[in-house]
Amino acid sequence: MAFDSISDFFAMGGYGFYVWLSYGLTFFALAVLIINTLSKKNKIMKVVEHRLSREQRIKKAQNREGTL
Repeated sequence: MAFDSISDFFAMGGYGFYVWLSYGLTFFALAVLIINTLSKKNKIMKVVEHRLSREQRIKKAQNREGTL
């Protein structure tokens, strides 16, 4: 094993702060990216759903007018 103890592992030869900070920032950025993507996807899906229901209502109304 490259490290003698768990504290040596976390210290990373004196560079532990920078190593773990870079990991933390990377995972934070990925989490923000994933959350943002899912949020935008949900908003887009709601807009599409709203437009589809509106189109169906319009078609239904046009069919009723045509039968009168």
